[in-house]
Amino acid sequence: MKWFKGFIALVLFSLLATMAVLGRHYVNDITSTQHRINNSKMTPTILVPGSSASQERFNTLLKQLNKMGEEHSILKLTVKTSGKIVYTGKLDTNDRKPYIVIAFENNKDGYSNIKKQTAWLNEAMLALQKRYKFKRFNAIGHSNGGLNWTIFLEQYIDSDDFEMKTLTTIGTPYNFEESNSSNRTQMLKDLIAARANIPSNLSVYNIAGTNTYDADKIVPLTSVEAGKYIYQKVVKHYTQVTVTGDNASHSDLPSNPEVIKYIAEKIVYKDKKEKGNAKL
Repeated sequence: MKWFKGFIALVLFSLLATMAVLGRHYVNDITSTQHRINNSKMTPTILVPGSSASQERFNTLLKQLNKMGEEHSILKLTVKTSGKIVYTGKLDTNDRKPYIVIAFENNKDGYSNIKKQTAWLNEAMLALQKRYKFKRFNAIGHSNGGLNWTIFLEQYIDSDDFEMKTLTTIGTPYNFEESNSSNRTQMLKDLIAARANIPSNLSVYNIAGTNTYDADKIVPLTSVEAGKYIYQKVVKHYTQVTVTGDNASHSDLPSNPEVIKYIAEKIVYKDKKEKGNAKL
């Protein structure tokens, strides 16, 4: 029996030693990966379209931005209802400021569906980080895409995983189709209630469009302006901008020349501009 007990002890010792080695390798891998993410020089601009829109929604915007300065690579994702992610295009590994579009196969409207989309957005973000090892990024959302990003900030983002530098929402219906700011929808109430979860070091640019006196043909101006109840006095910088004219209808806003110029100045080429001013 003594030899049997000795054999069992040897097996247990070997098993524990193996687990210790594997555990050390696992911790080292995790530490190395997190170090790469934290020190990554890639800061993509990630765009989310609104309801009924596909991954092609921002084609004009991205084409014009690439014409205005340095050309950056473009990657497009569509998250299927099954959770599968379909990739189109690719990122240049040396591109520090690429563009990424995240769309949803189920792109229908409605509060419950927007919450589902945000869960898919979170899965897409984690998949992108695993593949490209970045932490910092700029976000743009058109229409309900701005709601996806807002819920993402309130319910999903972890400062240890991601750092959103700027958020630009374009024609986002923070109060849906309600034109009376005193009548707050359940969604707006929920977004206001959870506003304390939004990172305080964020800069937010809220762009509205009007080709009538009070709307962009789909979203009331007061609904877009309701974003102030969520972001003001929470983030470090909040700006409301209103674009008017023939190209200011809801679906035209992402390709509106003034909107494109604003995005270029405030987000895409902001770092370069600040570095240039620092040399003066």
